[in-house]
Amino acid sequence: MGHQCKNVSLWYTFGGGSKLIVNTGPTAPSVSLLPPSPLQLSEGSASLLCLLSGYSPQGALVSWTVDGSEVKNGVLTSAEEEKSGRYSRSSTLTLSKDLGEKGEEFICKVSHNNANHPVTFRKSQCEG
Repeated sequence: MGHQCKNVSLWYTFGGGSKLIVNTGPTAPSVSLLPPSPLQLSEGSASLLCLLSGYSPQGALVSWTVDGSEVKNGVLTSAEEEKSGRYSRSSTLTLSKDLGEKGEEFICKVSHNNANHPVTFRKSQCEG
C-alpha cells in the first residue's frame, strides 16, 4: 500500500508544481450553473453558483439576469485563479426572498474574448 501512496504524492507534486503554458490561442470557458436546493428555496435563502473554468486569456466577466433584467445586488464574483495557463472563477448570486419567489428564469452570462456564453436555469425545471 505504501507504494501507491508515494505515487499519489508524486502526482500531486508534479500536478501543482509544474507550469506548462501552451499557447493555442483563446480558449472559451466551460460554464456550469448550480441551482439552489429546494431546501434553500423554501427557507428563502437561495443562491445560484456559476462556475467558469479552463479559459484563456484571463478577463472573463460574469453578469446575472433574472427574467430579462440584469441583477447587480447580491452578486459576488471571485478573483480569477490561474493554473497551468488556464483561468477559472466563480460567481454567486444570492437571491432576495422576493427574487427567489418571483424569479423564473435565471441567466449567468459570461463574456470572454468578445463572445458571450449564457447558461440558463429555469425554476420550473426543479419543481418537477
